[in-house]
Amino acid sequence: MELYSPTQDEEGLIPIILCSFPLALSYLRVRMLLIFPFTLDPNTNTPDSATATATATATATATATATATATATATATSYKPSTLHLNHIQVVGTHNSYHREISLLERTFFEKYIPSPEDYYYSHASLSNQLAHQSVRSLELDLHSDEKGGLYYPPLIWTLSNLTSNTTPFDGHVLKKPGIKVFHVTDADPNASCHTFVDCLKELKKWSDENRNHIPILIDLELKTDAPFCALGGVCPGEATNWTLPRLLNVDAEILSVLPRSQLIVPDDVRSEGLTLEQSVLEKGWPLLDSVRGKFMFYFDNDPKSNVTTDPRNLYTSSGHSSLENRTVFTNALEGSPDCAFIKQNEPTGAGLAEIQRLVKKGYIVRTRADVPLDTVLSRNTTMRDNALKSGAQIVSTDYPSWGMSARWDWDYVVQVNGGAVARCNPVTAPNGCTDGKFE
Repeated sequence: MELYSPTQDEEGLIPIILCSFPLALSYLRVRMLLIFPFTLDPNTNTPDSATATATATATATATATATATATATATATSYKPSTLHLNHIQVVGTHNSYHREISLLERTFFEKYIPSPEDYYYSHASLSNQLAHQSVRSLELDLHSDEKGGLYYPPLIWTLSNLTSNTTPFDGHVLKKPGIKVFHVTDADPNASCHTFVDCLKELKKWSDENRNHIPILIDLELKTDAPFCALGGVCPGEATNWTLPRLLNVDAEILSVLPRSQLIVPDDVRSEGLTLEQSVLEKGWPLLDSVRGKFMFYFDNDPKSNVTTDPRNLYTSSGHSSLENRTVFTNALEGSPDCAFIKQNEPTGAGLAEIQRLVKKGYIVRTRADVPLDTVLSRNTTMRDNALKSGAQIVSTDYPSWGMSARWDWDYVVQVNGGAVARCNPVTAPNGCTDGKFE
């Protein structure tokens, strides 16, 4: 141990100290405490209790002060998860999330009647695998009404391709069941990873129940009305194109038949007393992210501009439901409408970039697209993707959520946030101090 020696200043004080012995003792005690922060009990050779108590008190005070300072500093420089709202993050979604490419046996008919058939040559992993292994947090399902069952069985492409029960890409009997069906193009592109809306929902619920801390899964529901091959013997308009109010309410009913109300974010959860849904979103904001974990939010993405009273959105908001009171699904609505909380803006380039940024800054949740099959990949142009991510749209939809999916076209292309995270702080709406990390 290094011996103590007085400093030059202290040497000058020694004569004065010696003139006052009590003062000298006090001085020496102070100096000794600087070297040994306690005194020893002569009987036990341990710190005496009084000194130990004083030292512990001083240490605790210093520690508390340091902790308080560190806490204050952390509060000022890092974000609190409890302050992050649903619209403050950005996630990647998939376009036609259920889609499976047609079989080789169907291609002759398909390529004869479908313009740009190569645009349809892609397949997605199952819905649960997209959530579990591709960090996808938004999905798109195309819905076809089929109240009695069998309307879409057998798909015309099977008949014209002379497929048998042994050569069809899936068991077509699932199409005979009553209920909403999930596929792309009537009679021509029927394959899917889940063929009924209820089956898709059951798969999602199973995954959610096993991963209860997940951020909300946002699901785009497109109400399909196509019947392009009536003249060839397929489904005809009138059978497939009429989404009546009872059929729209069947969407609500099928959702609630699988997912309990506690696992849903519905308009009633967002709308404030005395305000429209739009006013609530713009003035009060979306729910806190941590308060809606483990939940699903559905929205219709059909054209909101129609003035036809039988348009799905107009029917769904009619008769006292202008702000989607007691409804399960949000709508793709026009800014300034009582039901407007979600807006689809699929063009993030040019003027679209500034428009999306304006909308998300106001408080809307916006869905945009990062690519268009197959032009984006063939042109090897990432402008649309880069702008989509920059726009602040909360949902960026793609056909390529993981590496390798574009390789068949000899180009490595992917749409991800932060190298494959489930979400990131929204580049436009996130509060100051939001830091990207594990959102789940």
